Parts: sequence; C-alpha cells; structure tokens
Amino acid sequence: VRVVESGGGMVQAGDSLRLSCATSGPFGRTEALGWFRQAPGKEREFVAAIRWSTGFTWYADSAQGRFNISRDNAKNAVTLLMSSLRPEDTAVYYCARTPNTAAGVTSSRYYNIWGQGTQVTVSA
Repeated sequence: VRVVESGGGMVQAGDSLRLSCATSGPFGRTEALGWFRQAPGKEREFVAAIRWSTGFTWYADSAQGRFNISRDNAKNAVTLLMSSLRPEDTAVYYCARTPNTAAGVTSSRYYNIWGQGTQVTVSA
C-alpha cells in the first residue's frame, strides 16, 4: 500500500491550490488519510484528515475555514483544496494513512504510511 501526492506548486497569496493523494484499497472501517506539512526549520504539523468509511473530517485551526479535505471512493483518492493561501502556508505537504483513528489523527505518530511530499510555495 502506498500514498502518492500530487498538485503542489508556486502560487501567490490569496490563490487556491488543490493537492491530491492517491492510494489503494481496501480500507478498514477506522482508517483515515491525513495531510501534514513541514516548513523549513519547523516540525511536521497536522493540517487535515478524513475517515474513509464515513467522510468525517478533522482540521487544524490554521486550516479551518480555508482548506477542505474530501475523498473520492471511486478513485481511492483524497483531495485537499486550499484557498486564501498565505505565505505561512509554504511547506512540503505530506499525505499519510492511519489504520485507526481511535487514538487520534493529529499526531504524525499515528500514521504508518507516508508519501514523499509535494512542495507548496506561496509568495506574498
């Protein structure tokens, strides 16, 4: 099982960008896919997650209201639509998969499958 990100790039502040994460099924009832990001010199931080079976979502405060995570069951893919981007959103964005959301979704330690990351750069 792998996860593969795509869709990063360079945009200006206020623009939107769509990231995609392709993976493979099947999915367990408690599995979720999440997005994390890591800026230079900073720790990896949680952005958003979605439980595959129900579509329930979680967001970091920094993403709430600006980012939207969704899933496409037919394509086994998750999309992160980022709007009103800010320079501080600049980071490498990683997609990851966790087998069980019961322990939590906001810490990277709960995720056991990671993609290679995709760079997002937002200029002022």
